[in-house]
Amino acid sequence: MYRKIKADIVYPITSEKIENGVIVVDENLVIQKIDKASAFDEAELEIYDGIIVPGFVNAHCHLELSHLKNVAQTGTGLIDFIGQVIKNRNHSIEVIQAQIQQAEQQMLSSGIVAVGDISNTTDTFQQKQKNNLKYYTFVEYFDLFQTNNTPNCIQQYDAVFNAMQPNFSNKLSKVPHAPYSVSKELFEYVIDGAPAKTISIHNQEIVDEDLLFSNKSGNFIKFYNQLQYSTNQIPQYPKSIYYALDFLSKNNINLFVHNTNTTKEDIEYTFSKLHQDKTFWCTCPNANLYIENKLPSYKTFLDTNAQVCIGTDSLTSNWQLSIFEEIKTILKYCNYIEFEKLLTWATINGAKALGWEQELGSFELGKKPGLVHINHIENGKISIKSESKIII
Repeated sequence: MYRKIKADIVYPITSEKIENGVIVVDENLVIQKIDKASAFDEAELEIYDGIIVPGFVNAHCHLELSHLKNVAQTGTGLIDFIGQVIKNRNHSIEVIQAQIQQAEQQMLSSGIVAVGDISNTTDTFQQKQKNNLKYYTFVEYFDLFQTNNTPNCIQQYDAVFNAMQPNFSNKLSKVPHAPYSVSKELFEYVIDGAPAKTISIHNQEIVDEDLLFSNKSGNFIKFYNQLQYSTNQIPQYPKSIYYALDFLSKNNINLFVHNTNTTKEDIEYTFSKLHQDKTFWCTCPNANLYIENKLPSYKTFLDTNAQVCIGTDSLTSNWQLSIFEEIKTILKYCNYIEFEKLLTWATINGAKALGWEQELGSFELGKKPGLVHINHIENGKISIKSESKIII
């Protein structure tokens, strides 16, 4: 039994938008036809006012932190935010599991079909095994440059990684947390252990990351001192990303996350070290505003033809888990970016970053990307009232 779903505008993403378009899917939700409504008997159609787009890809999330919603104060800065998360992280497993399930349902209903999810623990694994969403799980390693403890860190996060492998149908990688938290020895271990996969890494979220490497100044020095950790093992580099690029491999898809302070020169230097078509830059605008009251320079990414995708981060650093709300935030502050461009970021670019572009990210024959309805369209544009909801 085929379903024939019509909207005022259909955005296939990889081809031109279709006015009064129809998407035909089979019983397995695989796309069989894309055409104008005039090619069909109207009585056959499921009709939606507004826009239909492919399912969204949330390229960066911390689902396991869902129980910490409203715990961290807004606008305090990344280092204070990290402290608040560490201080309040422990809750009963029952509470954690219930909030993970609720957060996943929020992503599903808003139109997200796949997630690049960070795991420091096994807390999300039970929910992920239900296969409600596609998950690329990034098991995150860090040792805060305390190389005497690196073997213990490897053992700790290897246990998380190994627990994920049995009977799990989604994707999995070992990844470094961030340049400011991963020693040379741990970087080498993580990257050597994850060939030909997607590697996610937090990048240049605050200026202090660059200051830490350029001259050992800034608030990360205070952070290390508060922990009574040595900074002797932190090497000198012009920027934090330069340090990471000495370890990241051209063989992998590399996904840089946040990039709030990334410059044109940083992007161009990255392209000189890695394959441009396998390098992705994930923005999490609401999280950046929540933590730092700052957004990246999106014009920089446009000017360098960088491949951008979109994430939500966690409910600890966001008010909701909705890629469409992230799009609305970007348009609110940077309406020079075309809506169609943002849809590309939110769909096919995320799918490519996570290696699912053959199935997700666009309306093409044989794909199964999901269909999302966006309502309250005014003069052909989304409005403040617009919402996204999954159709199939």
